Amino acid sequence: MADVYLDNDFVGSYVPRHKQTNSTNGQSGANHAAPNGSSPPKKRLILNAFVEMCSGHQSPGLWRHPDDRSSDFNSVRHWTKLAQTLEAGAFHGIFIADVLGGYDVYDGPENLDPAVKSGAQWPVNEPLAVVPAMAAATESIGFGVTVSTTYEQPYHLARRMSTLDHLTGGRCGWNVVTSYLDSAARNLLNADGPQLEHDERYAMCEEYMQVVYKLWNSSWRSDAVKLDRKTGVYTDPRLVRKINHKGKYFTVPGPHICQPSPQRTPLIYQAGTSKAGREFAARHAEAVFTSQHSPAAVAKNVAEIRRLAREAGRDPADIKVLAKFAPILGRTKEEAEAKYRDYVQYGDYDGALALFGGWTGVDMAPYGEDEELKDVESNAIRSYVENLIKHAPEVNGGKWTKRTLAEHIMVGGLGATCIGTPETVADEMERWVRDGDVDGFNIAYAIMPGTFEDVIELLIPELRRRGIFWDGYCVPGASYRENFYELPGQKEPLPSHPAAAMIWRSSHEPESEAKVNGERGRGEGLKPEKKQEAKEDRRHDAKQEKKHEEENNGGHYTDWW
Repeated sequence: MADVYLDNDFVGSYVPRHKQTNSTNGQSGANHAAPNGSSPPKKRLILNAFVEMCSGHQSPGLWRHPDDRSSDFNSVRHWTKLAQTLEAGAFHGIFIADVLGGYDVYDGPENLDPAVKSGAQWPVNEPLAVVPAMAAATESIGFGVTVSTTYEQPYHLARRMSTLDHLTGGRCGWNVVTSYLDSAARNLLNADGPQLEHDERYAMCEEYMQVVYKLWNSSWRSDAVKLDRKTGVYTDPRLVRKINHKGKYFTVPGPHICQPSPQRTPLIYQAGTSKAGREFAARHAEAVFTSQHSPAAVAKNVAEIRRLAREAGRDPADIKVLAKFAPILGRTKEEAEAKYRDYVQYGDYDGALALFGGWTGVDMAPYGEDEELKDVESNAIRSYVENLIKHAPEVNGGKWTKRTLAEHIMVGGLGATCIGTPETVADEMERWVRDGDVDGFNIAYAIMPGTFEDVIELLIPELRRRGIFWDGYCVPGASYRENFYELPGQKEPLPSHPAAAMIWRSSHEPESEAKVNGERGRGEGLKPEKKQEAKEDRRHDAKQEKKHEEENNGGHYTDWW
């Protein structure tokens, strides 16, 4: 059976997220003892639904379950109903994963058959297209969408994300990835050779971020759009400028083709935990997604990211860490375990190993079903299994075989799966917060939408009883970032984020294009003494925006949602 963790000693009292005290070492999350000996304040959890535009997602084969509807992913109605269900449960966001190629390592090389036959993230649709429909059917829930920086020009991506931010009313997030599948590279590089090496993809991504930040934040002044019907001025040309970016990987003169969107920069997610990935997260991420088997496996990476963020001039508390978590819930322990046994019988063995091969690059086909993997010759497999045994010793008595691995992946994928009552699952979530310093969870489903309905009906009431989940959206109808941080009015990145220093505000005088690549364009965040100035700038922008609405709409807002 999959990992089940029990712990009942996490206690404390609630304070809102933006008022939560940090630990003395500057980390945002570890709940250390308060100076007066009282219980430390509890974090209020961030919850996202973890999905993909495919059937099954992290649970290969479960599309066959009679209660599963994930194979309806080609239907717009499927996604709008899901968004409405999740918003009714006050989920913060819908995190949409994506891949640009199939999983072809297992029984390979270049063998797609196991994934194609089992439906293991195949077929998979493009994720951005359905987001405006979900936004039109909801008011407050956010949308974090995965888009790679490796196969799309930054000028084009900046336009797509600005458009999405406009159409969602500022509820757009971007999960920044550099891609890793050779199957994607073979189809997207026009036979120009293999994909770039891992660290070079991150180096290119670093420059990519500088380009999109400039386009989103430095190309248009906040009040550039006038919509003056009397003078015929739609946009003041003096308040739109080129960015003239010239770098190793990209030459982008600009200007941005879209006017500033509600957030300018979408909420930035990142999911890499390699050295390059951690460094990137420390500089850019507002939320980091991680998939590990235990909080102990997460804690070291989280501490390193927060340390690097501090060195980069950012507040470590500004980076929220979300762990993948697959809850199997029942009103009793027996009911939850019966659900799990029911789900496993629909899981696809080869589909699970196809996913594993794609995620790790390791082909499990040569190994016996019950061969203990810690004894095989492959260094990659031994290293991986040793990590599993270290952090999840209770699984199969610490004996990991190919069969054990496949059965573990079948329901909820790799990472934590917790089976039990709402109290048991809530205990485990609190253990992850305490021991792993995470801020919330991306909830992976076993069946769609049943897993999410169970979370809403059974788990969320228990989380609220403990004071660790909100009663509803902090700012209904507001931007993703405002509700994510529980900070009304905080549409744009927080002051220590590199994008914040690039914003061309209405209080700034028009500047030369060269200035975009100058001091304000380096993205090193605001120094403490500049935070008040930035706050005043935001107030000025808000007043200008309100004045503009009153002049052009008779004082009525024309918000579709």
